[in-house]
Amino acid sequence: MSSTHTVNERGTPVPTAAPVDLKLEVVPLPVADVDRAKRFYEGLGWRLDADFASGDEWRVVQLTPPSSPCSVSFAKGYTTAVPGWPRARSSLSATSKPRAANSSHMAWT
Repeated sequence: MSSTHTVNERGTPVPTAAPVDLKLEVVPLPVADVDRAKRFYEGLGWRLDADFASGDEWRVVQLTPPSSPCSVSFAKGYTTAVPGWPRARSSLSATSKPRAANSSHMAWT
């Protein structure tokens, strides 16, 4: 991990957090059609990890690319992000040192 020294708009050094071993686990993708997206990613050879529904209003599908530690999830009633928008509203990361990660996250905000 590299280190970058940053300054705020007044030129004052901004404190940096210690590096933490974080892993990206899941990235939510906003889609217009859950079934179509599921067929597309399965057609690429991605592994289906989950397909859960609760009535007609909520459904989550999660798939993982071959040899990847990171999955994608898409759903109906799961995110307010616009389908096709490249930036997901949230993601889930994992770490073997949660206290250090929490301290690091608090330093970013």
